[in-house]
Amino acid sequence: MDRIIRCITADGALMASAIDSSDTVYTAQSLHGLSATASAALGRLLTGASMMGAMLKQEHASLTLRVDGGGPLGVLTAISDSRGNVRGCVDNPEAEVPKKPNGKLDVGAAVGQDGRLGVIRSYGTGEPYMGQVALVSGEIAEDLTNYYAVSEQIPTVCALGVLVDSDTKKVMLAGGLLIQVLPGALPEDIEKLEANVQKLEPVTTMLAKGMTVEQMCEKALEGFTVEKLDEMPVHYACTCSREKYYAALATLEPDELETLPAQDGKVETVCPYCCRKYYFTTEELHALARQVRARRAEADR
Repeated sequence: MDRIIRCITADGALMASAIDSSDTVYTAQSLHGLSATASAALGRLLTGASMMGAMLKQEHASLTLRVDGGGPLGVLTAISDSRGNVRGCVDNPEAEVPKKPNGKLDVGAAVGQDGRLGVIRSYGTGEPYMGQVALVSGEIAEDLTNYYAVSEQIPTVCALGVLVDSDTKKVMLAGGLLIQVLPGALPEDIEKLEANVQKLEPVTTMLAKGMTVEQMCEKALEGFTVEKLDEMPVHYACTCSREKYYAALATLEPDELETLPAQDGKVETVCPYCCRKYYFTTEELHALARQVRARRAEADR
């Protein structure tokens, strides 16, 4: 099971989250049939969403990240609950682009840089908070860092990594670090953090060395006294159900319900996040159409 922790420095200057999301990203790759670069791109977005979602205080809150960079992958979406459990999808999961000259996956080229990162926080009541910024690189971590700086004025360090086996194209490791400067930070705290970040190894390198998420945080916050606030198991989790799809169908026009394409007397719906299929018979849909007409007729009286 993957794990996320949140820490704070004893002087209240810095807050940090670290996650090992290897199983989560591998599950996403398996569900969606992701190419190597799509795995890295969506994996980074899922990892970032998990850490950001776990920062929400309300139990039924959720966070959605949406990246539309105009690249071959199309739109990428990741949704996290307040416990860091995530789900996500990408328009073109099999899309692939050439590697960078150094042999690394070119996530920025696959995502594209001509577009925006959207962030939606829903707290279960009232209107959700929505913010968006222009993409700076399409590499995800830099874009999340820029979002916090521009939209929320919070100095942030974000490091995300997904390691894909060069032969099998399977996800081997994934993880992330998210460090934020709190209002009480002194200039020397920021200088110390910047010095640490300069010598910090990539997240997947630290994981490959067997480092725990606690050790990753301690490395990033070297020179500070670190207190762990909490930890939680996280995994790829979809919230879809047949009932939810039935409720969604009930929002369609009655004529649409009666003319949905059916095969062997059934209409198929597919969840974009977990690829689970739900079937509704034409009899069910015709009955639902009658109910919708009856409700509307009653409302018009």
